[in-house]
Parts: sequence; C-alpha cells; structure tokens
Amino acid sequence: MNATRFLISVSPDFYSPPKHNYSPDISVSKKFYCSILNANTQSPFRFRFRFHSQERLGVLHVSSRNLVSIKALNQREIGKVWADVKSEPYDIADSAPESVKFEDALGDIVLGKDDLDSAVPRWEQFPKRWLIVILCFAAFLLCNMDRVNMSIAILPMSQEFNWNPTTVGLIQSSFFWGYLLTQVAGGIWADTVGGKLVLGFGVVWWSIATALTPIAARIGLPFLLVVRALMGIGEGVAMPAMNNLLSKWVPVAERRTVWFAVWLTKAHSSPIEDPQLQPEEKKLILSNSVSKEPVKTIPWRLILSKAPVWALIVSHFCHNWGTFILLTWMPTYYNQVLKFNLTESGLFCVLPWLTMAFSANVGGWIADTLVSKVLSVTIVRKIMQTIGFLGPAFFLTQLSHINSPAMAVLCMACSQGTDAFSQSGLYSNHQDIAPRYAGVLLGLSNTAGVLAGVFGTAVTGYILQHGSWDDVFKVSVGLYLVGTVVWNLFSTGEKILD
Repeated sequence: MNATRFLISVSPDFYSPPKHNYSPDISVSKKFYCSILNANTQSPFRFRFRFHSQERLGVLHVSSRNLVSIKALNQREIGKVWADVKSEPYDIADSAPESVKFEDALGDIVLGKDDLDSAVPRWEQFPKRWLIVILCFAAFLLCNMDRVNMSIAILPMSQEFNWNPTTVGLIQSSFFWGYLLTQVAGGIWADTVGGKLVLGFGVVWWSIATALTPIAARIGLPFLLVVRALMGIGEGVAMPAMNNLLSKWVPVAERRTVWFAVWLTKAHSSPIEDPQLQPEEKKLILSNSVSKEPVKTIPWRLILSKAPVWALIVSHFCHNWGTFILLTWMPTYYNQVLKFNLTESGLFCVLPWLTMAFSANVGGWIADTLVSKVLSVTIVRKIMQTIGFLGPAFFLTQLSHINSPAMAVLCMACSQGTDAFSQSGLYSNHQDIAPRYAGVLLGLSNTAGVLAGVFGTAVTGYILQHGSWDDVFKVSVGLYLVGTVVWNLFSTGEKILD
C-alpha cells in the first residue's frame, strides 16, 4: 500500500477541511504486515500525522519495531513514510485542535524494505536474559575472588602473626559462620522480595567486610574472626538470590550457567518487572519457564517430608566438604607439599578454577542437549552429579602416588574440573523439584554445604597438625562416595512441590 492510498483509507472524510488553525497530531498504535516477513508475522507500529495548512499537505510518519527473528535482515528496523496530500481551499477557524484517534479505521499496511530507513541499535537486540546471566556471573566472580583471597594471604599472615595450622583452620572456617546464618534467610528473602535487592545488598556488604579484613587482623584475632564472619553474611545470600533470579529468567532448556550501579539499573527480579524487556523475549522466557507467584507462606513440613529434598541436603554436604577444603587449603598444599613460593602458589591456584569455569559450561551444554533431545531430566541430573562426585574422588586418590609438582597441579585441575559438573547436577535440581521455592530449597541445602565448610576447614587444620595430607584427602573421598550413593538412590528431576 502506498502512502497516498493509506492516507485516503484513514477516514472517508479525509479531504474535509479542518476546523482549526493548528496542525493536529494523530498518534495511533496498530499492527501491520511487513512484506519482507512471513505473511503471518505481525509487529506493532506507530504513526504520527501532521497537517501543514500553509503548504496544503499532510505528512505521515510511520515507525515500526520488528520484534521477531528476521532472517533476511537480522535486525529490528524503523520505517518512515511521507506523503503529500493536496486539498481544496478551506477556511481556518480559531478553535484549538483536539486529539484524533483512528484505531478502528486503520487497515493493514504493507511496508517493503525500501520503506524502512533506519534501524534500532543492535545492542538493544541483545537478549535481556543473557544480560542477567552475565551480571550473575560477575557477582559470582566477585564473590569467589573475595572469598579465596584469604587462602593466599593466610600464608604470609600465619608467619607474621605466628598462627599454627589449627588457628589457620579456625580463621578459614570463621567465614562460614556468617555464611551459615544467611543461607535459609537469603533464600526466603529472595523468594519474597526478589533476587535483585538481595544480591545487590550482598555484594556491597561483603565488599566492605573484605576491605576491613587487614585492619582487623592487626587489631587482633577476635576482630579478624568477626570481620570474616560478617563477610560470610554478605556472601551467604548470593547463591540463593542468583538461583531465584535464574529460575525466573532462564528457560529450562538454557539453564547453564562499577557492578552495583549496573545491577540496579539493568537487572530486575523477574521478566514481568522489566519495562525494557522486548515482548518477544518476554514471551519466550515466560512460555518456557515455570510461573512463580510470590511466596507468602513456606510449607516447611511438606518440604522436609520429601526424600529428594534430603538427597539434595546430604549430597550438598558431601560435595562441599571436598570443594571447600580445596578452596581454602589448596595454596597451603602447594606451598608446603609442592614447595611453591607464594607467587607460584597463587598463580597455580588459578588453573583449577579456570578448568572449573570451562568444564561447568561444557557440562551445562551436555546437560541441556541431553534434556532437550534424549534423556529425562532425572537421568541427566544423576549422570552429571555422579561425574561431579566420582571425578574429584578419583583424582584426589592419585595425589598420594604423584611426585611431580606439575602432575599434582594437573590432578587438582582435573578434580575441580569434574567437580564443576555439579552445576548441572545438584545445583540445578532445586529449580527442577520446587521452582516456586527454589531460593528456600537452595538455602536449606546450602546450609548443609556451609556446615561442611565450617567443620571441614577447621578439621583439616587439626588433621594437618596431627596427621598428613593423605588423611585429609581420604576423608573427602569417603564423603564423595557417600554422596554418590545417596544421590542416585533418592534424587529426581521431576517437580515434587507446586
């Protein structure tokens, strides 16, 4: 349809003289069919029409945002149409213009590519759910950086302040005291007020505590323990909040896995609350995710009566015992056993975590592929978590037979790499079995995981003062095996709580 025909179709009395001496604005929101798209594709458009009485013509501006995938253009475009419409001479009255709507008079408009003369910036086309994942990744990165820096700093600090292994273990475990306090609370808070505010609070809180750590160490050991516990309080809400956000933002088939300023302006607790989210992306997310109404009451008795919930709790404890020992004691192992200096210990500690980041994404891709094409969610979760248990167990048993520092580092990297498959196992299972209570459920299971950090980190210091590293690794391997049995007997990928 050309512009003149469109203007004529707007109203049967289009050529009637206006009754005022101002040019009226006519704004309309309607749908149109675009000739470059499939015939069934509809997108919203808006037009503005202005009469120019002096030039005796009308100008029509049509703008459109195409929100669907366009293979031919691969972009959203804005089109404008101008038309000159001559009219008969008329008298202009002195009355003010009135708003005019032609919602019912508009027909379908067909705009070709030549009619579209500008495009929406490509950065606006970036899926918002991916931005949420990236921001959560940044928060997770900050969380772990602030958590593990003490495991490096503890080496020179223990020499400066003359701390024995038991005291070092106490300091390392003090972080988990505060971390333990906010697991369930963080999950409840995230499910009730939204993950955005909870995670934002956590990042600011633990960042302040991190800055106060060296000051507290010089004041005295009790002050250091308090500051480390306060830091744990801030980081304790991070995982439940991120789990709550991702359970709302990321479709089931895609669940792989100055910051605060960006978070406040760009993140929202759910797609429904985001005013900038494009309709097509919102439809994709909501149609492929489980609807989650705000939680007002928590059925604790029902939750704790389910065997898969306890499988999560026990497995999380067994998994985190080994993970937290490596997290907090790995630099000490490199320094004492492999005889690396402080710089080398810090550098080599990065390798297992890089391996973990890579394998977590590989594991996520494998899990997503299996779920979407071949296997049930239950089988996939069991496979991934079994790898997350038995992989680390195997590589830890090899450390006592290795004399080469390079091979020891490789074993540590492989241990952490296979450990990361748990991200597609138990860490994804909360959303599977109880989507509405994902934050609360993660708070419960992560509480058990934090208890593993509290006891495991402190017990490791005691074992090292009275035993050997082989004894430390044997305890971890034993718990990995227990977790494997419990997980495969009682876990499920099906929803058990509405």
